[in-house]
Amino acid sequence: MNQNNKTFEENMLRLEQIVRAMERGDVALEESLKLFKEGTELVQTCGKLLDDAQLQVKLVVAGPDGKPIEEDFHSDAI
Repeated sequence: MNQNNKTFEENMLRLEQIVRAMERGDVALEESLKLFKEGTELVQTCGKLLDDAQLQVKLVVAGPDGKPIEEDFHSDAI
């Protein structure tokens, strides 16, 4: 399955597996290079998924009349 069709959690799990394999140090150089490439692609994919999710998040704030209103999420709002 293409990593773009996987969930964020599935991609993160695979990335953790890659990191553990590389940290053990028992992977051949050629395999390490393949894992590194896959890992960097996963990081980019996860970053895009997080960016997309952030665009969907709404921040509920109190309006002038005290009633809650929804605003687009901006990281500087935190």
